[in-house]
Amino acid sequence: MTTSSVSVVVVTWNGLDLTLRCLDSLDRQRAPGRAVEVLVVDNGSTDGTVEALRERPGVRLVPLGRNTGFAGGVNAGVAASSGDVVVLLNNDAVAEPGLVEQLVAPFDASGAERLGATTGRVALRGRFRPGRAGEAGLVDHAGRTWVRVPDGEVGSERLNSTGNEVTRAANGRDRDWLADAAGPPASVDVFGFNGGCAALSRAALSDVGPFDESLFMYYEDTELSWRLRRRGWTVAHVDGARTVHDHAGSSDATSAFFRDHNERNRLLVALLHAPAPVVARAFARAGVRAVLGPERGRRARALVAVARRAPAALRRRRAVDRTARVPRPVVAALLVAEGPSR
Repeated sequence: MTTSSVSVVVVTWNGLDLTLRCLDSLDRQRAPGRAVEVLVVDNGSTDGTVEALRERPGVRLVPLGRNTGFAGGVNAGVAASSGDVVVLLNNDAVAEPGLVEQLVAPFDASGAERLGATTGRVALRGRFRPGRAGEAGLVDHAGRTWVRVPDGEVGSERLNSTGNEVTRAANGRDRDWLADAAGPPASVDVFGFNGGCAALSRAALSDVGPFDESLFMYYEDTELSWRLRRRGWTVAHVDGARTVHDHAGSSDATSAFFRDHNERNRLLVALLHAPAPVVARAFARAGVRAVLGPERGRRARALVAVARRAPAALRRRRAVDRTARVPRPVVAALLVAEGPSR
């Protein structure tokens, strides 16, 4: 049995306090017998991150001087690293003991030659209670609202992710979003990896190519998961690999930036990879929302942005098809309904 070397890549942008907390949790990791390096890719921070991390022992800093997004940051980290396996960890997450070893060990197992990625169990920081009528909070896949409670109040721990899934309407989402963290372990089988808590085989990345930097942020892990699947690489959930995540700690999920990129990239990734009926369904829904739904202007602008990129996306779709080892319908069989994932 081989023992894979490991590179841990953390991408940050103006989040020094969160990044230091994340790195502290990595300092507590134990991976006996493995060579482990930690790289922090800085996307042009202006909060003193570069200056602070230059002096941090055990960390290799990769300062980019500009914001290249999550995809560009990860690609720079992968290019600067040397490990057989690359572990990705959000800078606003805390790694629980054993995370690195748990994520990487499956790559060393017999029969793992086509394992492309593992993805862990991400819990949300804090505790939550069901929301009341009209109360704002986080909304799960079944449409229920959950409200974070102050420290000391009664609530339950909820999950952020056990990997990524894609619905038959082309919505990429976290599997088990807001599910009870005390519930049973999630299935090992999952469509894709969550880029904030995952390990990627360098051999797989060499085969399918890097993250798509044109997406900048959001859906880049789902897009790469499609490519892995089409080339015959598998993705596995590892329940014992655990982090606690400050949801949107390093980005604002309510911002126009998030909503614009999320809508645009959802449609682009569908156009790149999904079966024609799924693409048609996704664009039909987007068109209706652009005409009749709230924020019609914003949604219409997203459609225009997708239309501009459509010719290039279709060329890439054909290129993926030419090199694919697994037919699109076989991968599409992993898509799920719009309802709850448990």
